Formats: sequence, C-alpha cells, structure tokens
Amino acid sequence: MTWLAAGVVVLGCTGVTAVAASAGDEEAGPGDGTRPAKAHVLALDGKDPKKRALPRTGTQTFSLIGVSWEDSGDTFEGTAQIRTRKAATGEWSAWRDLDFDVRAPESTEGEEPNVRGASEPLWVGPSDGVEARVVADGVETAVPEALRLDMIDPGETVKGKGNGGAKGSGKGGAKPTASPGATQTTPAGPAPETSDPAPTDAPTTGMPSTAPGDTSGGSGSGEASQPPTEEPTVSAGTPEDPTPSATPTESAPDTDPTAAPTDEPTGTPTDGPTDGPSTEPTTSEAPTDPTPSTVPTQEPTGPAPTTGPSQTPEPSTTAPTTPAIVSRADWGADESLVQNPPSYLNKVDAVFVHHTAGTNDYSCADSPAIIRAILTYHVRTNGWNDIGYNFFVDKCGTVYEGRAGGVDRPVLGAHTYGFNSYSSGISLLGNYESGGTPTAAAKQAIADLAAWKLGLHGVDPEAKVTLTAAADTGVWTKGQAATLNTISGHRDGYATLCPGASLYSALPGIRTAAGGSPYATGN
Repeated sequence: MTWLAAGVVVLGCTGVTAVAASAGDEEAGPGDGTRPAKAHVLALDGKDPKKRALPRTGTQTFSLIGVSWEDSGDTFEGTAQIRTRKAATGEWSAWRDLDFDVRAPESTEGEEPNVRGASEPLWVGPSDGVEARVVADGVETAVPEALRLDMIDPGETVKGKGNGGAKGSGKGGAKPTASPGATQTTPAGPAPETSDPAPTDAPTTGMPSTAPGDTSGGSGSGEASQPPTEEPTVSAGTPEDPTPSATPTESAPDTDPTAAPTDEPTGTPTDGPTDGPSTEPTTSEAPTDPTPSTVPTQEPTGPAPTTGPSQTPEPSTTAPTTPAIVSRADWGADESLVQNPPSYLNKVDAVFVHHTAGTNDYSCADSPAIIRAILTYHVRTNGWNDIGYNFFVDKCGTVYEGRAGGVDRPVLGAHTYGFNSYSSGISLLGNYESGGTPTAAAKQAIADLAAWKLGLHGVDPEAKVTLTAAADTGVWTKGQAATLNTISGHRDGYATLCPGASLYSALPGIRTAAGGSPYATGN
C-alpha cells in the first residue's frame, strides 16, 4: 500500500499550505515478467484555486512522473515543479520544471471520455518520495480541476516477452515488428552498450567526426549530467549542416481512406482526420478532415486497401532494407493496455522529430524501461489508446518500435497535434533544450530511420511538402496550408520548444544524412 508522511508545506513563502490527503495506484496489466508496470496517483488537493502543493511524501517506487487533470481541453497555464527522492540513496533532487507541450490527438482517440490533460512525463529514475508545488500564471487563471501527480513504475520484464502478450494482449494485440514479406533485421533486445553502439552499416556522411558530450541534467534541475559512456567514436565525415534542398516538392493528393472493416471491434473507433496533403497552399477554405482507416487486429501483409475507383499509389515494390529496430516484445510492451486496433494513414508524407524531455542522465540499458513507463503514462494518465510516438531512438543510436501496428505500415500516431494524419513521429530519449547535445549515433539513427520510413512512400527526405493543418496548433490555423520539410521538428508544426534547441539545429545535417543513407530509396 502507498504510505504518506504527514506534514504541511509552505508554498513559495506565500503562506499557502496543503496536506497530502489521498493516494491510489493501479497496475498496468497482469504481465508475465518479473514485475508488472504500475501507475500510482496522488491528488493535489487544496482550497486555493491558484496554488497547489504536496509536502514531502513517501510512495511506492516509481521512475517517471507527471501532472494531470480532468479536462484535456483545459490548457495548463502556470508552473509545476517537483523534486524526488532517490530510492537507492535517499537523496532529494533539485526542483525540476514540468513541461506542458502535449495535446490530446486531434483524431477521435483524443475525444474519449477518459482522456486527461497532462504534462510531459519526466524520467527521474527509481524514486520513493516526492514533493510538488503548482502555481497558476496570472490573476485570472486557476489550476485545472482534479489535479494530481501521476507516478509510473515501469516494472521489469523478461526480454522478448511483453507484459500481457501471453493472453493475446487485448484488441490491440502484440504486433509483428514488420509486415510479412518485408526485409527486416530485428535484434533480440537493446543494442549492447559498447564503444560503438551505432549500426555497423550506418554511414557517417553528413555527421560530425565525434559527438559532443552530453552535459544536460534533468529539466530545470541545475545539475549537469556526465557525458554518456556509450558515446560512440565515428570516422570523420562531411560538415553537419549543409544547405537543405532548395527545390520543394509537393505531395500528391491522397484519395479517400479505406472503409472500416465489417469485423471492426466494438467501442469508440480510433479514426482521425482523412484529408491528404494539400497540393495548393491556400487558406481560403478548410479541407475535409482526414480520417485514417481502422483495420482488424490481424495484420494484412500489404498496404491498407482503399475503396472507390481511385486508389492510393502502392509503395515501391522494392522496399529499402529495414534498419535494425527493437520490437515491442523485446522492450517489454504491456499489450494488455492497448484496447483498440491501430488506425492507418494513406501515406506518410513527413516525419516529425521530437525529444522526450526529462533527463539525459540515463544509461542506454535503461531505455526499454523508459519506453515502458512512457507507454503506461500515455495510456493510464493521458488516456490514449497506445504510446504516442511511432519510434524511439536512444543516445546509443538504438531504434525502438513505438505505437503498435507494424513498423513498415503508416500507423496513425499521437505526437504532432494538427499533423498526425500525415506523419510518423520519432522521439529521441533525453532533453535537448537545456544544454543536452544529441550524439552522432542518435542523429545517424534518426536519419536512417526517417530515410527508410519516407522511402517506403516515395518521399524524398531532403524535400519539402505542403500539408493542411487539421487543427489550430499555435503555429498554423486549421485549414491553413503548411509548407514543411519532410523531416521537420515538432516545433515546426506545433507551438512548443520540442525537440529542443540543439536537436532542432541538427536537423539540416540529419536531412542531408538521410538523403545519403543506404536506407533511402534509390541509394
């Protein structure tokens, strides 16, 4: 049971106090591993509408934390800070800011009744105590209703056996890493932490000869992290930031999406917007919202079928060799969390690059646990059907499968509000806004993965594409034609700092490396 230490804390010398009143927890699934993932919650109660606080409180062990509230439509305007106690040493961390750059997807997945508003999750490592303070920004604002702390224990799993997999893992089910017939190389688990964790066949074209050290600590922690011991040494290459392609290309308009199959499971469908990318940049009229197809649990062996006289062009029959990707089973995904089958796009027109924020002070051996915790947070806290990102990359350059549905399929994700219906999302573990620097191995892995994913749909990774915003994003208004790089940063589509200043500045070099990647079409 969760235990609480009685006490009162004064918030910011204002005289406002709050006492921890309740706590709860829920397991993420029965699991067949050593220990299942769990989600613990602590209510941030209080009478002051503009402030909340939680005194130093002991809890069951957790490794990832965030703040959530009842109505996902309420935007949190203010500051939320937490500090945590290391389970191994009892040492308390510095205060760390939580980020609030996440939005529920614009598809019907974001309209489910259990969807909550939430901060970005913060990885803190094994901890058994927490303290929190939350302040609304300005006289006219208030903290959202039903505010709580969400703490995730990622559990432990047996490699190659995702939690819940033995029971069929619900309607979502455990998905193959690639559709049958696709050329695939999937490692049995995360890449070992050696002096050169990057794939042996990854080129160094466009990447620097060495990767800068990682000096960032947790977000707002004020503590610098040591450079990762996993940092690879790569041979000298060309300069990192060449000028991107100056000749933009436009994506051909997509046709109507596939009709839902007759054996579609009961419950609210996960359909999202259906409109393909706009061929004419115009703001005069809003497009019909795109609606990706929902497919049965059993994976088809080819692209999602379409209806009507016109069909979406088939991807090239000669698929590029697939980069090494750690499957959901191998990082220990709890498939019992996924209640509905994946939805699919007609085409992947762009890739958006993200960072998970949080901290760079992690070992690459921790990467599967971090991803398991994010999966649990996205489902149990955000209320989404599955993990939001399509792929993850860690600082050792290891690539992980994200949302279920087949890595070679155009799976609808929940990563870039307003543009999910055209794109795939790749998230780099770590914080690249507060001083962290992406490693050479990570940048090359992102370049290879993006080149391969876009190449499956005949998209040039160094080109531009015009897409129609499906929602107001703070950068684009709904219906506006947005001309973007086919490899863009999250901030290009949505008003956010993601993927962080240093990773965003590396995107020109990543595009160039993607264009020269052996996984790019035609190379």
